[in-house]
Amino acid sequence: MPRGGGKNKVEAKEKEVTSDVPLKYERHFWYHDKEDDDFEEIAWEADVCHWCQISGFPKQEEYPITITNDVDDFELPEDFRFIDEMILDDDVYPAEDAFRSGCECIGTKDCQFARCHCLQDMDFDDDTPDDAKVYSYYADGPNADCLREEKLDSRDPIYECHASCSCSLECPNRVVERGRKIPLNIFKTDDSRGWGVRSSARIKKGQFIDRYLGHIITSEEATARRADSEVAQRKDVYLFALDKFSDPDSMDPRLAGPPLEVDGEFMSGPTRFINHSCEPNLRIFARVGDHADKHIHDLAFFAIHDIEPGTELTFDYVDGGDADLVRDSKNVHKVKDMTKCLCGSKKCRGYLW
Repeated sequence: MPRGGGKNKVEAKEKEVTSDVPLKYERHFWYHDKEDDDFEEIAWEADVCHWCQISGFPKQEEYPITITNDVDDFELPEDFRFIDEMILDDDVYPAEDAFRSGCECIGTKDCQFARCHCLQDMDFDDDTPDDAKVYSYYADGPNADCLREEKLDSRDPIYECHASCSCSLECPNRVVERGRKIPLNIFKTDDSRGWGVRSSARIKKGQFIDRYLGHIITSEEATARRADSEVAQRKDVYLFALDKFSDPDSMDPRLAGPPLEVDGEFMSGPTRFINHSCEPNLRIFARVGDHADKHIHDLAFFAIHDIEPGTELTFDYVDGGDADLVRDSKNVHKVKDMTKCLCGSKKCRGYLW
């Protein structure tokens, strides 16, 4: 992984910059791809250009990311940068090669069975036969590559094959690794919720959307960034704890201690702009490739029901809420400090936190 340093948006307090968006768009196409002496003088401009950043993504030609604003003259935050891989902070390390391992499956579809090494950490009975299909996806038919119904209704992690495996990239258990297969449009909402995300494609229930990307940092650094933020809860909108496998009794010190966190506020992919809804159409799942890297597992978005083209994509920031939220919303002393929810759904809980 590389190293280095849209939402309900807590009442849409997104940092937005007013500028001549059409002019910037024009400069991108007329000047930013030129390789001449004049380009050297504006190289810095191309480096911070959002269209330049996404144009270099491997999937951009086939499944483009677009940015539209038909509401006002605001643009995406100038200090935001698009990335297509996680960025590891200097204090965050992936597993050493000596600890990596993968399956030795040979056939294209062998990796759907219980005998596949990559599936050994799945929660199935010890007496499950080796030839039992246990992996997370449908392998064939109209729902191929979609999460199985029982997996979609769970909060269980997804275990996939990966670069250390003998199977090919076409293995049916490499859905997230193969990457996004739908176009995504980042658009300005017309109801004060900042930016949102939608797709021009019809999305099937269980279909993979994309990963949540960002800067992977230590728990201590995440705490410091919350403290530095003007509104700590606003920062929490962009921070995701990689705590799916956290266990104080784990033999792995990386899992026994405080979990790492992903900060997508200033560097991320298009999913960073997905809004909250109390009645969402997406859910995040922890996805594991190499088991030695559980501490830096992926965060993968999947559709939890069929989604028509042009429908805004949403997920529940607090995954169903909790009893404390309901109780506090009825307390006149606490409710004044709570963040109102703007999702507008029929099942809206009224507050985010």
